[in-house]
Amino acid sequence: MQFKEPLFFDIHKENKDANVQELSQGLLCPQATLSPKYFYDEMGSVLFDAITLLPEYYPTRTELEIFTQQAHDIHAQFPKHATWIDLGSGNCEKAVNLFSRSMPATYVAVDISVDYLSNHLKDLQAKYSEVDVVGVGMDFSNSLQFPEKLQQQLTQKPLLALYLGSSLGNFNPTEALYFLERVAVLCKKGKPGSGLIIGIDLVKDTNTLERAYADDLGVTAAFNLNVLRRANQLLGSDFDVRDWQHIARFNVQESRIEMHLQAKRNLTVQWHGQQRPFKQGETIHTENSYKWSIENFTAQLRKSGFKSVQHWTDPKSHYALFWAS
Repeated sequence: MQFKEPLFFDIHKENKDANVQELSQGLLCPQATLSPKYFYDEMGSVLFDAITLLPEYYPTRTELEIFTQQAHDIHAQFPKHATWIDLGSGNCEKAVNLFSRSMPATYVAVDISVDYLSNHLKDLQAKYSEVDVVGVGMDFSNSLQFPEKLQQQLTQKPLLALYLGSSLGNFNPTEALYFLERVAVLCKKGKPGSGLIIGIDLVKDTNTLERAYADDLGVTAAFNLNVLRRANQLLGSDFDVRDWQHIARFNVQESRIEMHLQAKRNLTVQWHGQQRPFKQGETIHTENSYKWSIENFTAQLRKSGFKSVQHWTDPKSHYALFWAS
């Protein structure tokens, strides 16, 4: 028996010079930064999957709870025989959990971690032979321009764009609007019934928020520290992860969780003729996770070009799923 193989497009060609420039510029800023996109090498992707299983990390669990408890109303919005575009698919588990009630005709998984994605898609295609499985390795934070062959297919069926797991929180409000505008344009290219289902983490008490990003086992800390090893690989820097510790704090004014790596001692990091001294207690800002209100995010979706917006929440109103079309 010949098994069906998933189709794969790898358009995420890492530009080493661009990575070096971006990483170097970030480290030389008055507040040193490292972009969260560098979290997701294969090790980082595995660690993030582990984070989603932690008792402190409620978003993944709560999102699934909403999908389960309000399945009828949510799935009623999904277009039939559609092409699903799973943005930031990771191991594809969040989308595949929905297959039992709504089966796509084509499932397009999009992720920056190419090798990790490719490995999962082979298993997925073997399990769901009736679905055309497609993988796209791309940095969709910068572009939603798909390969021409795939782009033509996207106009032939209704499109269901999925952006699950509250990942939009990594964008500031201006970046989020720009991203949602591009998703709205993508959905308009599909047949009638196309739309977006997106998970959003809501503002809540500070303790719950900070615990979700600083678990007792230290898995999130390992995930954050792994970006230093990634910087060493790409930049040729000499970070020693033992010199740094993970911290997470909620910035009330900006309505965002901030993840930082804090120097445990005075030290100097060197790379390619450059260097950056860090004093004990000084930090590298690695990630933001913005938290929204229902009202603000509804307005953001409408401003981006979606006409119709619905939402569902859990009993504690910790999290929300939005449908926009």
